[in-house]
Amino acid sequence: MVMAAGLGTRMRPLTDDRPKPLVMVAGKTLIDHALDRLVAAGVTLAVVNVHYMADRVKAHLAKRSDIEIRYSEEADALLGTGGGVVKAMPHFGNEPFFVINSDTIWVEGFGRALERMKARWNPETMDGLLLLASMVTAIGFEGAGDFNLDPDGHVTRVAELRLSPYAYPGVQIVHPRLFDKAPSGTFSTNLVWDVAIAAKRLCGIRLDGVWIHVGTPEAVKEAEALLADLPAAR
Repeated sequence: MVMAAGLGTRMRPLTDDRPKPLVMVAGKTLIDHALDRLVAAGVTLAVVNVHYMADRVKAHLAKRSDIEIRYSEEADALLGTGGGVVKAMPHFGNEPFFVINSDTIWVEGFGRALERMKARWNPETMDGLLLLASMVTAIGFEGAGDFNLDPDGHVTRVAELRLSPYAYPGVQIVHPRLFDKAPSGTFSTNLVWDVAIAAKRLCGIRLDGVWIHVGTPEAVKEAEALLADLPAAR
């Protein structure tokens, strides 16, 4: 699933005339960066949730023939990171699937992140697997970090007033059962993550590379500068 329904208000003025997924970075739209990663990892179906300027997203993606694309409409109201996934769930049956934000870009390090996630995924012991980016190398991220990892690879929350070594770059594998106790309507994935954390069924894997959070016009420039220096690592 590709999360593409947001309003992109922090990206203005670039999003005054286009949805955030269609903002260009290094000659390619943000959503194409995400879809290219999925295609390279062997994904054959992507469900894209849409809201703001949905018709423009659909028109743009109609040009792709390398992956089947379906849409989850959030025309009436945005459903959040959790509610959006729940609405799209019928497309996935009872199989685990990737969820990726349409504004995440990274430079690969050793191996490929999505392939490493597939190799690490264990449905017997996990309900979710998060890709985690080092705060030391993350570019364009202004927060204090999101999670810790214990020695066994389980994700834990950061204690109050403490800094985290890892940020969540918007890439995960989830099993549908992660959402078994989810509320209806609009909600954040944090709610179901906390349930999985308590049960030690939310795990993480470190990105061996550099994550670029493309959330502002300034971050677009930073991303383009980095990708220009490392074109072979896109």
